[in-house]
Amino acid sequence: MAQRILIIDDELYLRELYEEVIQSAGYEVETALDGKEGLEKIRTGNFDLILLDVMMPELDGIGVMQKLNTEDPKPAKMPVIVICTNLSHDPVINEAIKLGAKAYIVKADVVPDQIIEKIKQLLGGTTAPVPVPTPQTPIEPQAS
Repeated sequence: MAQRILIIDDELYLRELYEEVIQSAGYEVETALDGKEGLEKIRTGNFDLILLDVMMPELDGIGVMQKLNTEDPKPAKMPVIVICTNLSHDPVINEAIKLGAKAYIVKADVVPDQIIEKIKQLLGGTTAPVPVPTPQTPIEPQAS
């Protein structure tokens, strides 16, 4: 059975692009167009990984992660990759890391192969570790 990935992003073009790329790599994909819909799908679905946009209307990515960390009973823990617009969001990325995000990608810098590589690393598909910044260290652009 294919591993399941939930993509939560309010930008239609990017959501569809991520979906196509990830499906072509053999994963089962479900999408949500905002944090509220994504949170509901997380609560009812059984996902292996979440690709989560940080900047969304109504309920942003940080809000989703905060809710997941405070709900009782807690939904099953799965790796989260946060998506940000650019590195000027360092405080937001650091907050996501504190809340449990395992990696991040910058929309402007990422190519499809990098998304798949991060997913494989987090789901055990490769032996190379995912470089995860800690909240105490400054965030550096990740090399491909």
